[in-house]
Amino acid sequence: MNLVWTILRICVIVPFPVSGTVGQANQTPAGTMRQAQDDAWWTGPLLAPSASTLSRGHFLIETYLYDVTVQGHFDSKGVRRSSPYSDGFGSLIYILYGVTSKMTVGLIPVAGYNRISVGPSSSGIGIADLTVQAQYRLTKFHEGSWIPTTSFTVQETLPTGKYDRLGNRPGDGFGNGAYTTTFAFYTQTYFWLPNGRILRMRFNISEGFPSNVNLHDVSVYGTQTGFRGHAEPGRVLSINPAWEYSLTRSWVLAFDAAYRHQGNTRVLGFNVFDPSGSTGTHPDSGPSRTFGLAPAVEYSWKPNLGVIFGVRIIPVGRNSDATISPAVAINYVH
Repeated sequence: MNLVWTILRICVIVPFPVSGTVGQANQTPAGTMRQAQDDAWWTGPLLAPSASTLSRGHFLIETYLYDVTVQGHFDSKGVRRSSPYSDGFGSLIYILYGVTSKMTVGLIPVAGYNRISVGPSSSGIGIADLTVQAQYRLTKFHEGSWIPTTSFTVQETLPTGKYDRLGNRPGDGFGNGAYTTTFAFYTQTYFWLPNGRILRMRFNISEGFPSNVNLHDVSVYGTQTGFRGHAEPGRVLSINPAWEYSLTRSWVLAFDAAYRHQGNTRVLGFNVFDPSGSTGTHPDSGPSRTFGLAPAVEYSWKPNLGVIFGVRIIPVGRNSDATISPAVAINYVH
Protein backbone atom coordinates (compact mmCIF):
# COMPACT_ATOMS: atom_id res chain seq x y z
CA MET A 1 0.00 0.00 0.00
CA ASN A 2 3.02 2.34 0.21
CA LEU A 3 2.87 2.71 -3.58
CA VAL A 4 -0.82 3.65 -3.39
CA TRP A 5 -0.33 6.38 -0.80
CA THR A 6 2.71 7.76 -2.58
CA ILE A 7 0.74 8.15 -5.81
CA LEU A 8 -2.21 9.63 -3.93
CA ARG A 9 0.05 12.21 -2.33
CA ILE A 10 1.63 13.17 -5.65
CA CYS A 11 -1.55 13.24 -7.74
CA VAL A 12 -4.25 14.31 -5.30
CA ILE A 13 -3.19 15.51 -1.88
CA VAL A 14 -0.37 17.87 -2.87
CA PRO A 15 -1.95 21.19 -3.92
CA PHE A 16 -1.50 21.96 -7.60
CA PRO A 17 -1.51 25.63 -8.50
CA VAL A 18 -4.38 26.80 -10.66
CA SER A 19 -3.43 29.72 -12.90
CA GLY A 20 -5.00 32.88 -11.63
CA THR A 21 -7.74 33.20 -9.03
CA VAL A 22 -11.50 33.38 -9.12
CA GLY A 23 -11.26 37.11 -9.64
CA GLN A 24 -8.81 36.67 -12.53
CA ALA A 25 -10.49 33.79 -14.30
CA ASN A 26 -10.32 35.30 -17.79
CA GLN A 27 -6.59 35.07 -18.43
CA THR A 28 -3.38 33.29 -17.46
CA PRO A 29 -0.45 35.09 -15.81
CA ALA A 30 1.09 35.42 -19.28
CA GLY A 31 -2.02 37.26 -20.50
CA THR A 32 -3.44 34.42 -22.61
CA MET A 33 -7.22 34.12 -22.50
CA ARG A 34 -8.26 31.16 -20.39
CA GLN A 35 -10.75 28.64 -21.67
CA ALA A 36 -14.02 28.73 -19.74
CA GLN A 37 -15.08 25.49 -18.09
CA ASP A 38 -18.38 25.40 -19.97
CA ASP A 39 -16.48 25.82 -23.25
CA ALA A 40 -14.91 22.34 -22.79
CA TRP A 41 -17.15 19.40 -23.63
CA TRP A 42 -16.10 15.99 -22.31
CA THR A 43 -17.16 12.36 -22.61
CA GLY A 44 -14.64 11.13 -20.02
CA PRO A 45 -11.52 9.03 -20.74
CA LEU A 46 -11.71 5.39 -21.80
CA LEU A 47 -11.22 3.75 -18.38
CA ALA A 48 -11.46 6.11 -15.39
CA PRO A 49 -15.01 6.80 -14.10
CA SER A 50 -15.96 10.30 -13.02
CA ALA A 51 -15.80 11.56 -9.44
CA SER A 52 -18.73 13.87 -10.22
CA THR A 53 -22.30 12.87 -9.46
CA LEU A 54 -25.37 13.61 -11.54
CA SER A 55 -27.86 16.31 -10.65
CA ARG A 56 -31.06 15.09 -9.04
CA GLY A 57 -33.40 13.49 -11.57
CA HIS A 58 -30.81 13.35 -14.36
CA PHE A 59 -29.42 10.17 -15.92
CA LEU A 60 -26.39 9.06 -17.92
CA ILE A 61 -26.13 6.25 -20.45
CA GLU A 62 -22.72 5.32 -21.83
CA THR A 63 -22.46 2.32 -24.14
CA TYR A 64 -19.09 0.68 -24.88
CA LEU A 65 -18.24 -1.74 -27.67
CA TYR A 66 -14.81 -3.39 -27.51
CA ASP A 67 -12.68 -6.31 -28.65
CA VAL A 68 -10.15 -7.81 -26.22
CA THR A 69 -7.55 -9.54 -28.42
CA VAL A 70 -5.13 -11.84 -26.58
CA GLN A 71 -1.56 -11.45 -27.88
CA GLY A 72 0.23 -13.81 -25.49
CA HIS A 73 0.45 -15.02 -21.91
CA PHE A 74 3.10 -14.22 -19.28
CA ASP A 75 3.82 -16.60 -16.39
CA SER A 76 4.65 -15.79 -12.75
CA LYS A 77 8.26 -15.02 -13.72
CA GLY A 78 7.26 -12.67 -16.52
CA VAL A 79 8.25 -15.16 -19.25
CA ARG A 80 6.11 -15.07 -22.38
CA ARG A 81 4.31 -18.35 -23.07
CA SER A 82 2.29 -19.35 -26.08
CA SER A 83 -1.49 -19.21 -25.73
CA PRO A 84 -4.43 -19.70 -28.11
CA TYR A 85 -5.35 -16.57 -30.05
CA SER A 86 -8.75 -15.27 -28.98
CA ASP A 87 -11.08 -12.31 -29.34
CA GLY A 88 -13.44 -11.28 -26.57
CA PHE A 89 -16.08 -9.10 -28.22
CA GLY A 90 -18.04 -7.23 -25.58
CA SER A 91 -20.58 -4.57 -24.76
CA LEU A 92 -20.68 -2.69 -21.46
CA ILE A 93 -23.28 -0.08 -20.52
CA TYR A 94 -23.18 2.46 -17.69
CA ILE A 95 -26.75 3.33 -16.64
CA LEU A 96 -26.60 5.97 -13.89
CA TYR A 97 -29.27 8.06 -12.16
CA GLY A 98 -28.95 11.07 -9.85
CA VAL A 99 -30.91 10.45 -6.65
CA THR A 100 -29.66 13.70 -5.09
CA SER A 101 -26.99 16.19 -6.17
CA LYS A 102 -24.47 14.16 -4.15
CA MET A 103 -25.75 10.60 -4.68
CA THR A 104 -25.77 8.65 -7.95
CA VAL A 105 -26.83 5.01 -8.31
CA GLY A 106 -26.57 2.74 -11.32
CA LEU A 107 -26.21 -0.54 -13.13
CA ILE A 108 -23.39 -1.85 -15.34
CA PRO A 109 -24.60 -4.79 -17.47
CA VAL A 110 -22.07 -6.60 -19.67
CA ALA A 111 -22.49 -9.02 -22.58
CA GLY A 112 -19.99 -10.71 -24.87
CA TYR A 113 -18.92 -13.32 -27.37
CA ASN A 114 -15.61 -15.24 -27.36
CA ARG A 115 -13.93 -16.32 -30.57
CA ILE A 116 -11.16 -18.85 -29.92
CA SER A 117 -8.54 -20.05 -32.41
CA VAL A 118 -8.08 -23.48 -30.77
CA GLY A 119 -11.35 -25.15 -29.84
CA PRO A 120 -14.98 -24.09 -30.17
CA SER A 121 -15.97 -20.45 -29.77
CA SER A 122 -18.98 -19.28 -27.77
CA SER A 123 -22.28 -20.83 -28.76
CA GLY A 124 -23.76 -17.33 -28.89
CA ILE A 125 -23.82 -13.93 -27.22
CA GLY A 126 -23.76 -14.39 -23.46
CA ILE A 127 -24.55 -12.27 -20.41
CA ALA A 128 -21.62 -11.55 -18.10
CA ASP A 129 -21.68 -10.50 -14.44
CA LEU A 130 -23.87 -7.53 -13.50
CA THR A 131 -22.56 -4.68 -11.32
CA VAL A 132 -24.74 -2.38 -9.20
CA GLN A 133 -23.25 0.71 -7.58
CA ALA A 134 -23.85 3.73 -5.38
CA GLN A 135 -21.61 6.82 -5.50
CA TYR A 136 -21.52 9.64 -2.94
CA ARG A 137 -19.75 12.94 -3.65
CA LEU A 138 -17.59 14.25 -0.81
CA THR A 139 -16.16 17.48 -2.24
CA LYS A 140 -16.60 19.56 -5.40
CA PHE A 141 -13.97 21.39 -7.44
CA HIS A 142 -14.25 25.18 -7.63
CA GLU A 143 -12.10 27.26 -9.91
CA GLY A 144 -9.37 28.97 -7.91
CA SER A 145 -9.19 26.19 -5.31
CA TRP A 146 -6.83 23.20 -5.23
CA ILE A 147 -9.48 20.91 -3.69
CA PRO A 148 -10.60 18.36 -6.32
CA THR A 149 -13.98 16.76 -6.74
CA THR A 150 -13.90 13.54 -4.73
CA SER A 151 -16.37 10.72 -4.23
CA PHE A 152 -16.68 7.33 -2.57
CA THR A 153 -18.24 4.45 -4.49
CA VAL A 154 -19.45 1.01 -3.45
CA GLN A 155 -20.06 -1.62 -6.12
CA GLU A 156 -21.47 -5.13 -5.87
CA THR A 157 -20.84 -7.49 -8.76
CA LEU A 158 -23.43 -10.25 -9.05
CA PRO A 159 -22.51 -13.63 -10.64
CA THR A 160 -25.08 -13.50 -13.44
CA GLY A 161 -22.64 -14.79 -16.08
CA LYS A 162 -22.07 -18.47 -16.78
CA TYR A 163 -18.81 -19.73 -15.25
CA ASP A 164 -19.02 -23.52 -14.76
CA ARG A 165 -20.79 -26.57 -16.27
CA LEU A 166 -19.45 -25.31 -19.61
CA GLY A 167 -19.25 -28.74 -21.27
CA ASN A 168 -17.16 -28.66 -24.45
CA ARG A 169 -17.48 -24.88 -24.83
CA PRO A 170 -15.22 -23.07 -22.33
CA GLY A 171 -15.83 -19.99 -24.49
CA ASP A 172 -19.32 -19.77 -22.97
CA GLY A 173 -17.75 -18.68 -19.67
CA PHE A 174 -18.49 -14.95 -19.30
CA GLY A 175 -18.51 -14.58 -15.50
CA ASN A 176 -16.35 -15.57 -12.55
CA GLY A 177 -19.09 -16.85 -10.22
CA ALA A 178 -18.14 -14.62 -7.29
CA TYR A 179 -20.07 -11.98 -5.41
CA THR A 180 -17.52 -9.15 -5.39
CA THR A 181 -17.74 -6.07 -3.19
CA THR A 182 -15.58 -3.17 -4.42
CA PHE A 183 -14.77 0.03 -2.57
CA ALA A 184 -13.48 2.92 -4.68
CA PHE A 185 -12.23 6.48 -4.17
CA TYR A 186 -12.44 8.79 -7.20
CA THR A 187 -10.96 12.26 -7.73
CA GLN A 188 -11.22 14.82 -10.52
CA THR A 189 -9.66 18.27 -10.94
CA TYR A 190 -8.88 20.89 -13.60
CA PHE A 191 -5.69 22.73 -14.59
CA TRP A 192 -5.25 25.68 -16.94
CA LEU A 193 -2.13 25.28 -19.05
CA PRO A 194 0.08 28.21 -20.19
CA ASN A 195 -1.82 28.33 -23.51
CA GLY A 196 -5.10 28.80 -21.62
CA ARG A 197 -6.51 25.35 -22.48
CA ILE A 198 -7.95 23.04 -19.83
CA LEU A 199 -6.33 19.79 -18.71
CA ARG A 200 -8.72 17.65 -16.69
CA MET A 201 -7.25 14.95 -14.46
CA ARG A 202 -8.78 11.96 -12.71
CA PHE A 203 -7.15 9.67 -10.17
CA ASN A 204 -9.08 6.59 -9.05
CA ILE A 205 -8.22 3.76 -6.71
CA SER A 206 -10.35 0.70 -5.87
CA GLU A 207 -10.11 -2.69 -4.23
CA GLY A 208 -12.43 -5.63 -4.79
CA PHE A 209 -13.16 -8.47 -2.36
CA PRO A 210 -14.58 -11.55 -4.13
CA SER A 211 -16.37 -14.41 -2.38
CA ASN A 212 -15.52 -18.10 -2.76
CA VAL A 213 -17.05 -19.87 -5.76
CA ASN A 214 -18.52 -23.39 -5.86
CA LEU A 215 -17.46 -25.25 -9.02
CA HIS A 216 -18.86 -28.14 -11.03
CA ASP A 217 -17.17 -29.66 -14.08
CA VAL A 218 -15.57 -27.45 -16.77
CA SER A 219 -15.19 -23.86 -15.56
CA VAL A 220 -13.41 -20.56 -16.20
CA TYR A 221 -10.97 -21.61 -13.47
CA GLY A 222 -9.54 -24.39 -15.65
CA THR A 223 -11.33 -27.33 -14.04
CA GLN A 224 -12.46 -30.29 -16.11
CA THR A 225 -15.47 -32.61 -16.41
CA GLY A 226 -16.17 -34.38 -13.12
CA PHE A 227 -14.61 -31.70 -10.91
CA ARG A 228 -16.29 -30.87 -7.61
CA GLY A 229 -14.89 -28.17 -5.39
CA HIS A 230 -14.50 -24.43 -5.07
CA ALA A 231 -12.29 -21.49 -6.02
CA GLU A 232 -10.95 -18.78 -3.73
CA PRO A 233 -10.27 -15.72 -5.94
CA GLY A 234 -7.78 -13.13 -4.68
CA ARG A 235 -8.46 -9.47 -3.97
CA VAL A 236 -8.17 -7.03 -6.87
CA LEU A 237 -6.43 -3.66 -6.45
CA SER A 238 -6.75 -1.10 -9.27
CA ILE A 239 -5.06 2.30 -9.66
CA ASN A 240 -6.12 4.48 -12.60
CA PRO A 241 -4.88 8.03 -13.28
CA ALA A 242 -6.22 9.71 -16.43
CA TRP A 243 -5.84 13.01 -18.28
CA GLU A 244 -7.96 14.86 -20.85
CA TYR A 245 -6.73 17.84 -22.88
CA SER A 246 -9.33 20.14 -24.44
CA LEU A 247 -8.09 20.89 -27.96
CA THR A 248 -11.29 22.72 -28.89
CA ARG A 249 -14.76 22.86 -27.44
CA SER A 250 -15.66 19.56 -29.14
CA TRP A 251 -12.33 17.74 -29.53
CA VAL A 252 -10.43 16.23 -26.59
CA LEU A 253 -7.31 14.06 -26.32
CA ALA A 254 -7.51 11.50 -23.50
CA PHE A 255 -5.03 9.16 -21.87
CA ASP A 256 -5.40 6.53 -19.12
CA ALA A 257 -2.74 4.61 -17.23
CA ALA A 258 -4.04 1.57 -15.36
CA TYR A 259 -2.36 -0.69 -12.80
CA ARG A 260 -4.08 -3.89 -11.61
CA HIS A 261 -2.96 -6.45 -9.04
CA GLN A 262 -4.92 -9.58 -8.21
CA GLY A 263 -4.01 -11.84 -5.34
CA ASN A 264 -3.49 -15.57 -5.59
CA THR A 265 -6.47 -17.72 -6.63
CA ARG A 266 -6.77 -21.22 -5.17
CA VAL A 267 -8.88 -24.04 -6.62
CA LEU A 268 -9.63 -26.91 -4.23
CA GLY A 269 -11.62 -30.09 -4.85
CA PHE A 270 -11.59 -33.53 -6.44
CA ASN A 271 -12.65 -35.29 -9.63
CA VAL A 272 -15.42 -37.88 -9.33
CA PHE A 273 -13.91 -39.88 -12.20
CA ASP A 274 -10.55 -40.29 -10.47
CA PRO A 275 -10.69 -41.89 -7.00
CA SER A 276 -7.07 -40.88 -6.38
CA GLY A 277 -8.11 -37.22 -6.64
CA SER A 278 -5.09 -36.33 -8.76
CA THR A 279 -7.11 -34.79 -11.58
CA GLY A 280 -8.89 -32.59 -9.05
CA THR A 281 -5.68 -30.95 -7.91
CA HIS A 282 -4.95 -27.48 -9.27
CA PRO A 283 -1.86 -25.38 -8.54
CA ASP A 284 -2.38 -21.91 -7.13
CA SER A 285 -2.49 -19.26 -9.83
CA GLY A 286 -0.08 -16.97 -8.01
CA PRO A 287 -0.68 -13.21 -7.93
CA SER A 288 -1.08 -11.39 -11.24
CA ARG A 289 -0.01 -7.89 -12.13
CA THR A 290 -0.64 -5.75 -15.22
CA PHE A 291 0.04 -2.20 -16.33
CA GLY A 292 -1.89 -0.81 -19.26
CA LEU A 293 -2.20 2.37 -21.31
CA ALA A 294 -5.28 3.69 -23.08
CA PRO A 295 -4.95 6.66 -25.47
CA ALA A 296 -8.20 7.96 -26.94
CA VAL A 297 -9.88 10.80 -28.84
CA GLU A 298 -13.20 12.34 -27.78
CA TYR A 299 -15.67 14.27 -29.91
CA SER A 300 -18.85 15.91 -28.60
CA TRP A 301 -21.70 17.22 -30.74
CA LYS A 302 -23.33 18.83 -27.71
CA PRO A 303 -22.42 19.32 -24.04
CA ASN A 304 -24.42 16.19 -23.20
CA LEU A 305 -23.69 13.97 -26.24
CA GLY A 306 -20.32 12.67 -27.37
CA VAL A 307 -18.28 9.72 -28.56
CA ILE A 308 -14.83 8.38 -27.68
CA PHE A 309 -12.52 6.17 -29.76
CA GLY A 310 -9.46 4.53 -28.22
CA VAL A 311 -7.47 1.41 -27.47
CA ARG A 312 -6.29 -0.20 -24.24
CA ILE A 313 -2.85 -1.79 -24.50
CA ILE A 314 -1.51 -4.24 -21.90
CA PRO A 315 1.98 -5.17 -23.13
CA VAL A 316 3.36 -7.25 -20.26
CA GLY A 317 2.43 -8.56 -16.83
CA ARG A 318 2.72 -11.44 -14.37
CA ASN A 319 0.33 -14.38 -14.74
CA SER A 320 -1.67 -12.40 -17.25
CA ASP A 321 -2.46 -12.05 -20.92
CA ALA A 322 -0.97 -9.37 -23.14
CA THR A 323 -3.93 -7.77 -24.89
CA ILE A 324 -4.87 -5.04 -27.34
CA SER A 325 -8.44 -3.81 -26.94
CA PRO A 326 -9.89 -1.23 -29.36
CA ALA A 327 -13.06 0.38 -28.04
CA VAL A 328 -15.70 2.96 -28.89
CA ALA A 329 -18.31 4.48 -26.57
CA ILE A 330 -21.22 6.90 -26.86
CA ASN A 331 -21.98 9.08 -23.85
CA TYR A 332 -25.39 10.70 -23.30
CA VAL A 333 -26.53 12.74 -20.30
CA HIS A 334 -30.05 14.03 -19.77
